[in-house]
Amino acid sequence: MSHYQRLLLIMRPMLHQAVALEQAGALARSASASLHIVALLEALDKLWLLESGKHQTEREAYRHTQQQQLETQANALRASGVQVTTEVAWSNDLQDDILEHVMEMRPDLLLKQVEHEPALKRAFFTPLDWKLLRHCPVPVYLLGANRPTLPRQVVAAVDVADTSEEGQARNDSIVQQASALALQTGAQLDLLHACDLSMAYMGDMGYAAWAIGDIAEPMRQALEDDFRKLAERFGAPPERCHFVLGRPVPVLSEYVESQPVDALVMGRPIARGLDRLFGSTTEHVLYQVPCNILVV
Repeated sequence: MSHYQRLLLIMRPMLHQAVALEQAGALARSASASLHIVALLEALDKLWLLESGKHQTEREAYRHTQQQQLETQANALRASGVQVTTEVAWSNDLQDDILEHVMEMRPDLLLKQVEHEPALKRAFFTPLDWKLLRHCPVPVYLLGANRPTLPRQVVAAVDVADTSEEGQARNDSIVQQASALALQTGAQLDLLHACDLSMAYMGDMGYAAWAIGDIAEPMRQALEDDFRKLAERFGAPPERCHFVLGRPVPVLSEYVESQPVDALVMGRPIARGLDRLFGSTTEHVLYQVPCNILVV
């Protein structure tokens, strides 16, 4: 039985979505899953309800045109064996409308093309993709790569430094979802942990600066042992496990740039404190790597 049975793809017709549509169709085909495509048209004219009947007629004509175009694309997917349904609707609040569709459909994955927002804009407005990563109740697969239609290499980015029950459960979920994606698509699966032993990290743990040299190596060894145990528990061979020293965002970015990674699987961001304003590791990696990101 396939791990994926229902997929939901959110499209925004104002953006170029061909790659996302192609990848969503390929994943649905490989999993024998149904694919529901929702194209959301942003209602930029907030007072449209007060407009004349002619204006509403024009709006409906535009929506109908978009529906026809989407159906043409869906028919191509149907011809390749994918079970596809489509929907085109106006949206006054993209986040709320996307989450409402998720709650109604309960898909195994929400798929959407990543939208790269400039840093200056992110300083004042929380990007839509960040909001979905924080609040969507199902895994979110953000499509950002012009790489193979189906991933050939999947990397599960775990954090063994978080020893809480929540952290351990998150790591298990990351590896399980990464394994499912790799199994479904025939991809190679690797595990990676970015071991951050920076002074800032030590300071958060209450260590004095003079003690860092004394505890860094034992701590590194302990984290590496935990990483090895996690890998062994899931049957990951040593050659597919990568324990890399450095801060998470640079480590993940450099690894993806240097390796043929097609999909990076990470944990859902926990937005606390300043992370709510400036973003978590997962949210910043979203704009740093040229591959798809599956967030669980």
